[in-house]
Amino acid sequence: MSVSIACYRPKSDKNAEVERLAREHASILRDQQLATDRCPIIVRAKDGTIVEIFEWSSPEAIDRAHGNPQVLELWGRFSDACDYVKLSDLPESHDLFANFEPVN
Repeated sequence: MSVSIACYRPKSDKNAEVERLAREHASILRDQQLATDRCPIIVRAKDGTIVEIFEWSSPEAIDRAHGNPQVLELWGRFSDACDYVKLSDLPESHDLFANFEPVN
């Protein structure tokens, strides 16, 4: 198993859409046997970036996701609504104890 931290910076007027997609993400991954049943954590950074922490079912699941039509369709909707950013791009990542606003 592997835990991932994904950071989604919403495009203009896409905040609600990105939140909805983040809540949908783990469910679709689970339906495709790509993620565990562990509940994802979804939070918001001060700049509005949505941060999702979730667990893959295996290291191979990550590779399988990149060829899965349902996952690719969802990721396409993410790309339309946000920019992917690195965790290190968030000011909170430089704090000793990074704090975020809960979304879920």
